[in-house]
Amino acid sequence: MLRVEGWAVNRKAIARLWRQEALRVPARRQKRSRIAGAGASTVSDRRPAAHANDVWSYDFVADRTSDERQLRLLTMIDEYTRESLAIVVRRSMTARDVIDALAMVVNERGAPKHVRSDNGPEFIAGAVKQWMKACGIQTLYIDSGSPWQNGFIESFNGKLRDELLSMKMFDSLAEAIVLVEEYRRQYNHHRPHSALKNLPPAVFAQQVAAKINSTSLA
Repeated sequence: MLRVEGWAVNRKAIARLWRQEALRVPARRQKRSRIAGAGASTVSDRRPAAHANDVWSYDFVADRTSDERQLRLLTMIDEYTRESLAIVVRRSMTARDVIDALAMVVNERGAPKHVRSDNGPEFIAGAVKQWMKACGIQTLYIDSGSPWQNGFIESFNGKLRDELLSMKMFDSLAEAIVLVEEYRRQYNHHRPHSALKNLPPAVFAQQVAAKINSTSLA
C-alpha cells in the first residue's frame, strides 16, 4: 500500500519499522502446495482455477462478541481473482444458511463451475449437494485434515483474523456484520494483493473482464 502511494520502501524497512513500533512480524513458514502435491485426493479435486467464476472456495471462521457469545463467519472467495465474494456473519450456521449464501452470490455473479471446501457437515449436506447440482455446480472436496489443500481460502481467513478479528472486539452481532462487510470492501477495492501484481482483487477482476470483452469484440 505504501508503494501504491509512491513511497520507495522494501520489505526489510517495513519489518524494521514494525519491530520499532512493537507490531508483530509474521514468522516465515514452510510453503506447501495449495493445489497439487503429496496427499492430493484426485486430479479433478485439486484442479486450479483457470479463470474468474471457475472455482470458488468457502470455509467457516469462528469468533465471539464481547459477551462471549459465539460468532460464525462463512467466508467465500473466487480463487482466480482472489475477490472476497461474501462474508456471512451469524450466531450459528446451518446447511440452509450455506445455500442462502451461495444463492445470494450466484444471483449477483452467475454460478461458478466448481466450489471447493472441506468435508464439514454443512458443506456435504444432501440439501447443499442437490442445490449445487441443480445449478450445474460441481463440488471439490479436500482430504480430511488437510486444510492446506484449500490454501486460498485459508490464506484469506488468516488475513481476516490478523487484520480484523484479532484487532477488534465486537459488542454485538450487528456491529460484527457492519465491520466485517467494511473489511471485505476494503480488501476487494483497496488492499493490494501480491499475487495480483499488487492490484486489489476487484481492480484485477475488472482488468480481466475488460481484456475478455476486448478480445471477444475483436
